[in-house]
Amino acid sequence: MQAYWTSILASRPYGTLYVGVTNGLIRRVDQHRAGTGSSFTRKHKVHRLVWYEEFVDVRDAIQREKSLKEWPRQWKINLIERTNPHWEDLFPSLPGAEVSGSFSAGGKMDPGHKARDDT
Repeated sequence: MQAYWTSILASRPYGTLYVGVTNGLIRRVDQHRAGTGSSFTRKHKVHRLVWYEEFVDVRDAIQREKSLKEWPRQWKINLIERTNPHWEDLFPSLPGAEVSGSFSAGGKMDPGHKARDDT
């Protein structure tokens, strides 16, 4: 069965937020982290997956994305902090996500660092 996700990415805790929808969460976050996801995420260095929700119907995922984009910023922050109060990057904890590096403070990938993969 196909799954769809609505997600929020952040540049840092309380930083720039990006709301999106995808049918491949790992692939899409990988694209954003590599700088090929969108010009917005590349420009603002939005690489940290801080919240996501899974759907079975793409229409529900799209509707959730549209709704979140209309929310005031503080509501999005509250949503993130209900399940991720420390704004941890959730990407490494996704089943099947292969973390092959880490990001430096400047948002650039450090290929010499091998992050732990507990999956």
